Amino acid sequence: MNEQQSPRSATVARRTRETDVHVALVLDGTGQAKTSTGIGFFDHMLELFARHGLFDLEVECRGDLHIDDHHSVEDVGITLGQAFAQALGDKRGIARYGEATVPMDEALCRAVVDLSGRAYFVYRLRVRRQTVGNFSVEMGEHFWRSFAHEARCNLHIDLLRGRNAHHALEACFKAAARAFRRAVEPDPRVHGVPSTKGVL
Repeated sequence: MNEQQSPRSATVARRTRETDVHVALVLDGTGQAKTSTGIGFFDHMLELFARHGLFDLEVECRGDLHIDDHHSVEDVGITLGQAFAQALGDKRGIARYGEATVPMDEALCRAVVDLSGRAYFVYRLRVRRQTVGNFSVEMGEHFWRSFAHEARCNLHIDLLRGRNAHHALEACFKAAARAFRRAVEPDPRVHGVPSTKGVL
């Protein structure tokens, strides 16, 4: 890791009338995760994201789950995206782009990311099942949209095939993790910011 990029970590808190979220992130970690959102499947997905991205991640969210999971999932996405942006700093010496295609049994998902400094999001994941545990399947899209907006990245997630909602979402989070892992990696051949503009 280049000295200009150290330390690549961030701690972000977000409190509203609906949620109280705390996120601690280390980009150059070992994949350790400690998550507590009150949404079991969502915790599982966040742990997968940390493990396959080799990020150290702590997420704690106390939200209005007596209503539904919307506010908690959205606000974790916002807070984690903010933490990514802060941890990346000025993005000197990074690869910038990342891509990964990951299978999970019958499901196959592709994620492509550009840490461009401009938020854009495309999501193509359709399954028939509406919930997995107490996690609303539609909130997968909302999480990644919130994340991409706050991380200011271009993120494309496509389910290439798959029927089982659990498998599809798991492949999605693993693919995104590995794409982000590649994008944030220091590249010894890159000097300065990887853009002809000189800033990302």
